[in-house]
Amino acid sequence: MNLDEWVISIMEQLGYLGIALLMFLDNIFPPIPSEVIMPSAGYVASKGELLLVGIIIAGSCGSLLAAALLYWIGRKIPQDRLLNLVDRYGKYLFIKRADVIKALKWFEHYGHRIVFLGRMVPAVRSLISIPAGMSRMPFWKFMLYSGLGTVIWTTFLACVGFYLGENQDKMHALMSNVGNMVLAIVVIIALCFVFKRYWKKKHFS
Repeated sequence: MNLDEWVISIMEQLGYLGIALLMFLDNIFPPIPSEVIMPSAGYVASKGELLLVGIIIAGSCGSLLAAALLYWIGRKIPQDRLLNLVDRYGKYLFIKRADVIKALKWFEHYGHRIVFLGRMVPAVRSLISIPAGMSRMPFWKFMLYSGLGTVIWTTFLACVGFYLGENQDKMHALMSNVGNMVLAIVVIIALCFVFKRYWKKKHFS
């Protein structure tokens, strides 16, 4: 049984709860990607077994619960201790110290906006909550940005599976291209942000 079939079997057995659980794990355990979970859920909905709006709500709730948990971990655990824990136990969750440091640098350079964009970028999505907590970003703002990014992403993924689930090759090709497009958009926005700061510093200092 491949990953797609396993994910679909979980959904068929547990329904919306299974989708929420899988999306929770997506944020905690990166090797179970939302790019597989939500399109598979959309495909199940296309067969009439679940409602499309229901899987979007369930997927978003599971993802946001995990984001909130990681936020509070980042808020409560000192950075040095957290990195030491990642060194010792991160291999069991497929998380490396370099991944956490990368997320910290992204947050440091691009501020609160990266929380919204990061919800749509693989790997960053799983870790961006931690530096948000470390920086004491207001929890309501964190959840607002996370909620907006999460709902947009889960809705898109679910609709891909709903309308293209029967054509697996086309669906996987689209998902691969979209992932690259989202990453490219994030990089462009980041470059614009850096240029804007440089321009202000040069002309107003």
